[in-house]
Amino acid sequence: MTGDSTAAIPLAAHPDPVLAYEVRDGDPVVTATNPAFDDAVAVDAEGRPVGAVFDAFDTVETTGCEPPAVHVARIDSDAGIYLDGGAGARSYFVRIVDADGGDGTAAGGFLVFGDVTGLLAMVDTVGVGEVASVLSHDLRNPLDVAKAHLRAAEETGADEHFAAVADAHDRMNQIIRDVLTLARGEAVVDPTDGVAIQTAVEDAWQSVETADAELRVADDLPTTTADPDRLRRLLENLFRNAVEHGSTDNRTAPQSDDAVEHGSTSPDSQARQDAVEHGSTDADGAGVTVTVGALGDGDDGFYVADDGPGIPPGERDAVFDPGYTVEGGGTGLGLSIVQRVASAHDWSLALTDSDDGGARFEIRLQ
Repeated sequence: MTGDSTAAIPLAAHPDPVLAYEVRDGDPVVTATNPAFDDAVAVDAEGRPVGAVFDAFDTVETTGCEPPAVHVARIDSDAGIYLDGGAGARSYFVRIVDADGGDGTAAGGFLVFGDVTGLLAMVDTVGVGEVASVLSHDLRNPLDVAKAHLRAAEETGADEHFAAVADAHDRMNQIIRDVLTLARGEAVVDPTDGVAIQTAVEDAWQSVETADAELRVADDLPTTTADPDRLRRLLENLFRNAVEHGSTDNRTAPQSDDAVEHGSTSPDSQARQDAVEHGSTDADGAGVTVTVGALGDGDDGFYVADDGPGIPPGERDAVFDPGYTVEGGGTGLGLSIVQRVASAHDWSLALTDSDDGGARFEIRLQ
């Protein structure tokens, strides 16, 4: 960041992995690394382009609008880079630090490989408390599921447990991507023509833990110009909201924390307990029904509705605020992401009552 003290700390003494680089003919080239980098990051970096370091990771995301190497070459201290998989055994959030403290005269800088919680310092569009909640609470859930499946795999040797571990890791990566979505706003939208909403609905439903919930597609859904990944993210969050908060007993039953905190460690009981605690089944065991349909009546768009308790009119604006949640039942970023993805596409988003008395989210395509 601008004004960061990294430049004043001897490279070898810095506690975090750090590499120094120079911009040569527009390309950032590594000039030195510190012992912490050499120990933690499995890349022989000195003398190589910074891009070669990034290539050693499976996932490379940035909070900025340009590819990571471009931000590094510009010594853009307002951008951060998320690295995961591949080199080393950790995820990193990389800060770009101007070697001369941000006065614009430097021909190079430092990359500081910090913990993913360093993302907090880079996100201006989301409150620190909300992002911390995602990193500490939402990441814990799939991590606990992965641990439980690993234990089961050690005991049984069944291959399906490894697939579940991979799914849990994918979920953790998705959570981090959600935070980056909030951080970057419209910069993450890459529209494609002819995107089928029906396909996006089916894909999103498959990627959400739905417990006993049922999906109904009421109409032929339109195609539109959209970023397919962001459209799926929007639908995933609407589905997750309906499943977690759509139960008829959710009005009166207090929300509690995750199943693992209450002693449930098996993979199946983790999913079931978490579903019950967050309202996906009612007192009689019947799951919520989620309906997706076309708006009709001349409106180009679609809706996602459920038959749960609904959202009181006085709370309908607040539910889109980052961090808004009911009785501790989540981190409150899901609907904020829905709103921002819709806004990035220039779509309008409205919340009203469904025909069954639950919540109905209407997305009008522009």
